[in-house]
Amino acid sequence: MPPLSRAQRLLAWFGFVSAALMSPVAAVVINDASWLFSACVAGLVAVVILADDKARRAARQSDY
Repeated sequence: MPPLSRAQRLLAWFGFVSAALMSPVAAVVINDASWLFSACVAGLVAVVILADDKARRAARQSDY
């Protein structure tokens, strides 16, 4: 899988930050455990960003 483009990477960061900020707000506003969904989405997007970082480093190492 090729690394994410610049626009995809910015969108991933925006998704992570918005989901991460929405979790505590939803936990206060809503009385059920639906805030956990936002936390899981933020974690999933964080894994994608970390995998992209690893792919970029591996591509940079293979260039040398």
